[in-house]
Amino acid sequence: FPSQTVTGNFAKVIHGLNANQLTDQVIQRSKRMILDTLGVGLLGTSTEVCHKVTQYSKIYSSDLSSTIWGHLDFRLPPLYAAFVNGVAVHSMDFDDTWHPATHPSGAVLPAVIALAEAFPQKKKISGLDLLLAFNVGIEVQGRLLHFSREARNIPKRY
Repeated sequence: FPSQTVTGNFAKVIHGLNANQLTDQVIQRSKRMILDTLGVGLLGTSTEVCHKVTQYSKIYSSDLSSTIWGHLDFRLPPLYAAFVNGVAVHSMDFDDTWHPATHPSGAVLPAVIALAEAFPQKKKISGLDLLLAFNVGIEVQGRLLHFSREARNIPKRY
């Protein structure tokens, strides 16, 4: 038996990551992925499905809030802001992909930005910390897909 569970090992790897481990190549690729995702997300704010989730989410107002992309006057709690912005990104279906088939940035970036915005002013995170959080999210998603039987069957279904 392994001395540690898969989940425990996974958590240890993720917890041990820090911004110093981001190479110049990873930073440049991450910036390109983020810029692409923001562009697709802003375009996606004009879709019908994004309008619907934006309207629905208006019932969830809070003092702790994050930006809804494309709406300067509308903020939501981080959970709902991440949801609305994620829908905006995915509604266009032009966001980045990898194998096994997934759209990593569209799921990760809205959550990372929404959480970063919710930090108190005195505890704001740096751009490098945001890049680290983004890459940790991508890594988590990739590892979960790697272990998923469902993800392995995706190419056979299409």
